[in-house]
Amino acid sequence: MRSLLWYCWLFLAFLLINTAQARGDVSHQATHFGTDCTQIKTLSPQAPSGVYVIQPDRGKAPFKVYCEMRPDGGWTVFQRRSEGKPSFYKKWAAYSKGFGNLRNDHWLGLKKVSHLTKKKNKKWTLRVDLWDHKNGTAYAEYQNFHLGNESEHFKLHVGRYSGTAGDALRDQNNYGFSTIDRDNDGCSPCIFGDIAQRECTFSAGGGGWWYGRCGSASLNGNWHRAGDNIGWASGLHWKTWKTPVPYSMRATRMMMKSVRGPTSFVFYAGGRF
Repeated sequence: MRSLLWYCWLFLAFLLINTAQARGDVSHQATHFGTDCTQIKTLSPQAPSGVYVIQPDRGKAPFKVYCEMRPDGGWTVFQRRSEGKPSFYKKWAAYSKGFGNLRNDHWLGLKKVSHLTKKKNKKWTLRVDLWDHKNGTAYAEYQNFHLGNESEHFKLHVGRYSGTAGDALRDQNNYGFSTIDRDNDGCSPCIFGDIAQRECTFSAGGGGWWYGRCGSASLNGNWHRAGDNIGWASGLHWKTWKTPVPYSMRATRMMMKSVRGPTSFVFYAGGRF
């Protein structure tokens, strides 16, 4: 029976790929799928960046993600900001499920990220890429990244830091996710500069995040144009890189890759390869 269910999900994945291709959502080359982007890159080193179908568990429904294929592996993107649309001023249900266009600005969804990172046979690295308004770049990487489940408010867990942007997530480690309708931050009241707010989400422009005393990072607030991006409490902040006045980034990207795990099955729309 379990074997039958597995082949049913496999057939569903093929249909999902073909439908996405017909609508132009998936490039012709990006028709492989596997348990995550890291596995796809490992077994198909020439696979380009793009939208792929992954299936983390047998018997579970597959879903689409954007894979950033880099020389150091395949990374599953779960947040991207580069302009003001879509709005990230959203409630818990939206952040839990995900929203936006996978090829552009989007939030993959807390449930998907939690499900991917909870697997005990894999460890995950989180990478945060930042772009300022003068073409400067910085990055932060964290080992042992994972999210708790929804009953734990998708609590953030990050390990050792490396990079050039600074360790802005450290004071937000082990805090739950907050949105405008779910307050799980680590303060009451929350102090942002000389402003006191009941909840961090209000100071941060309504963007959902893992707020620990409002913290040193918040990448889901309001997007601000060049020339109007300094001094706002509601921007895309990574304060260990741009200090001391709040500086809103031009673009951000959050993504993850698995460090180890089985690479036993990756499929192409025409069969196993």
